Amino acid sequence: MKNRSADVSVDEWPQQREERPKKRRRLSESESDSDASGSASGSEGVEDEQAFESDDSGSYNRQALDTRVAPSELDVEDRLRLSGKRPLDKQQQQAVPKSATADLQQRPSFASLGISVPLQTALKTMSIKVPTEVQAACIPVLLAGEDCIGNAKTGSGKTIAFALPILQKLSVDPYGIFALVLTPTRELAFQIAEQFAVLGAPLNVRTAVVVGGMDMMAQALELGNRPHVVVATPGRIVDHLRSSSGEWDLSRVKFLVLDEADRLLTSTFTPELSYLFNILPKQRQTCLFTATLTPAIENLADAPPRPGKQKPFVHRMRESIETVSTLKQHYVLVPSHVRESYLYYILCNPPESIVHLRRAPPEPVKPSKKSGKSGTKKKKLENSDDEPEQPPPTIIFCAKPRTAAYLTILLKTLMIRSTALHSRLTQRERLSSLSLFRASVVPVLISTDVGARGLDIEDVAMVINWDLPNEPEEYTHRVGRTARAGKGGVAISFVTERDEDRVLKIENRINTKLEEMTVPEEKVLEKLNTVSTAKRLANMELHDSNFGKREEIHKIKQGTRGGEEREV
Repeated sequence: MKNRSADVSVDEWPQQREERPKKRRRLSESESDSDASGSASGSEGVEDEQAFESDDSGSYNRQALDTRVAPSELDVEDRLRLSGKRPLDKQQQQAVPKSATADLQQRPSFASLGISVPLQTALKTMSIKVPTEVQAACIPVLLAGEDCIGNAKTGSGKTIAFALPILQKLSVDPYGIFALVLTPTRELAFQIAEQFAVLGAPLNVRTAVVVGGMDMMAQALELGNRPHVVVATPGRIVDHLRSSSGEWDLSRVKFLVLDEADRLLTSTFTPELSYLFNILPKQRQTCLFTATLTPAIENLADAPPRPGKQKPFVHRMRESIETVSTLKQHYVLVPSHVRESYLYYILCNPPESIVHLRRAPPEPVKPSKKSGKSGTKKKKLENSDDEPEQPPPTIIFCAKPRTAAYLTILLKTLMIRSTALHSRLTQRERLSSLSLFRASVVPVLISTDVGARGLDIEDVAMVINWDLPNEPEEYTHRVGRTARAGKGGVAISFVTERDEDRVLKIENRINTKLEEMTVPEEKVLEKLNTVSTAKRLANMELHDSNFGKREEIHKIKQGTRGGEEREV
């Protein structure tokens, strides 16, 4: 059977979707967003039925309409009138383009994709009303039982694209471990499990997260209770399979999902994936989702299928640019030995477009009697000055765990609240850092690439690349932490004297030129002495914490741990 393309199944909807926000804003003059989506989302949607039933005038008979004209044939004004809303006046009618009615009629809804009413209700609780391009393309295919490879930009809702079909099919056969979702990082595993829990709440779906850094006995007991969906990193789930005594198995798995497949299909995870492919049922659906298509994924898409199977459905991004248009991408030319001063200046003086995203500071905490030495150092460093105004939510990416630890101490010394996320922290510490950043208690998260994959953190205003990534596709994942779901954001990359080739590779990969950001050097140098003192204190504290010895221990353990432990 020939391989179908997403271009045929999605038709012209993506182009129409680009125009929709402007049209929705014009319509909102006479109705709320929720009413507009309910009264104009298509005849098959649950929202239409609620809108039609809400008419209290008595002049509208729903049954009569069904026999006379289909709701999809009504224009915008008729839909508003029949749903009890005030019709558009002449000025408003002129503001609505003639193509608005056709756009509203052809726009897909979750109901038209075949999603059940309970799952539609769960989507409403998450304020998700309209499917994205990747969801509209992949959901019907997965519901039809086909394998799927989904390629879409970061922040486009890939998790929901595979979670909804899994949950809908699970509701028909809710026995045993139904789906196995593999991810390259622990934090992404927890995030995916949360989305399954919210979407599957009406179905009483049980999920289990199986990742490194957590108690294996507790995880074994959880697997023994046969959860419906297991979200795991490859190394830890293989460890459990090898050590289990038959209390549970994967023989009834109907779905295998590889999220961030470009990262999983590398040599790092090859031994674990080979083991899993050998024991998983052959009659299963396999889904791969990624923001970047690599040769390994393309080879899978083009490979001849096994007997009795057909080639996977492949949905590719239409755009040649991997990053979203709402993201402003800059670079700053900076000598490597004064990067700290530039970082401090940018955090204290963020670009004007994101200044309004600064959050209110947390409630002040009374100083403890057992105040540590660090507090004394900060007072001496700042010379009793007030705390600087905190930056908007920012993620700083660097190459090594030691750099992340160093920058965290540095910024804390400079009175900028920050926290770290890297593979040398315990899992409890990593989750705590994410929680503090999500809750806006701490405005700056300093992370290695373990935080670059798939994490959906609301309203991240800025991403700063302290170190440029070795591989250009990693840049896409890093900057994808901001400007998500149509929102704006800023990405700033520090370019030192050694980074010219990396910048060129990144620009070729994303098909976009980075704009140079000019930073006033005299303003940066005003705080040079303060930052230099903070650098010395940070290095001293890092040395006293024996971070180097922990690095050596990790290198020794690295060869004996699962794939999720081999993180940078």
